[in-house]
Amino acid sequence: MKRRPIILVTNDDGIYAPGIRALVHMMNTLGEVYVIAPNQHKSGISHAITMDTILYCESVKIDNGIQKEWKCSGTPVDCVKIAINNILPKKPDICVSGINHGSNSSINVIYSGTLSAVIEAGIYGIPAIGFSLLDTQWNKDFYYISSLKEEICKIVKKVINYYDSNKIIILNVNIPKLEKKKKIKGIKICKQAKSKWKGFFERRTNPRGKNYYWLSGNFIVDNHQIDNTDDEWALNNGYISIVPIKFDFTDYSLLELLNSWNLIILFIYFIRNF
Repeated sequence: MKRRPIILVTNDDGIYAPGIRALVHMMNTLGEVYVIAPNQHKSGISHAITMDTILYCESVKIDNGIQKEWKCSGTPVDCVKIAINNILPKKPDICVSGINHGSNSSINVIYSGTLSAVIEAGIYGIPAIGFSLLDTQWNKDFYYISSLKEEICKIVKKVINYYDSNKIIILNVNIPKLEKKKKIKGIKICKQAKSKWKGFFERRTNPRGKNYYWLSGNFIVDNHQIDNTDDEWALNNGYISIVPIKFDFTDYSLLELLNSWNLIILFIYFIRNF
């Protein structure tokens, strides 16, 4: 009898969020599911880890599901670390994170706790996928997420069944927000669009007269450089976008240039003369 794959599920919206509950139910059809997720909202926390306080991880029972679940006081990355090192009976076959309430396309990947969780899994050599829905409504009924169960599960199965010891797959999957009468056009494999957040802090005053600041900002896409190979184009045109990502931040295009600067020779000269 073929062994059912071990699937680690996490997120950054918290273990009780509708998005992760939908994803857990989908993953139960594919394998043996373990859920280790934050006990509260941890969105936008990126790759933060807990170092200066105690970390709690408590077993919970939610939705009368067949999966085993733990709520963790730490970050999404903490959840992945403690799952792999302390909770799971063996290394998972895949880690899935989400379904996030809001976009994680383009530059959002560097701020996202959802994506940092799957990147952490990739560091451990585990294939991983982050799923996000471009809708921040907490009580979203996921009416077309349910209809996309087959597509979501197909992506997960493809990644589970792929094996190459020299290549770890990490995917950033975003699902567009559509009206009920409209349907997803399909799936597009994309690159990350060029974009940025133009942030600013609103200065406010609390009832006691003390000033405080609230982060706000505008999401800006460089429309002059966007085309149909970018994730923002795909999402704006009704497609699910899939962007392969990695945790190697080396800019290989600059290696040759930096080597041409002879920085080592300059450093030796500096040491000898000073």
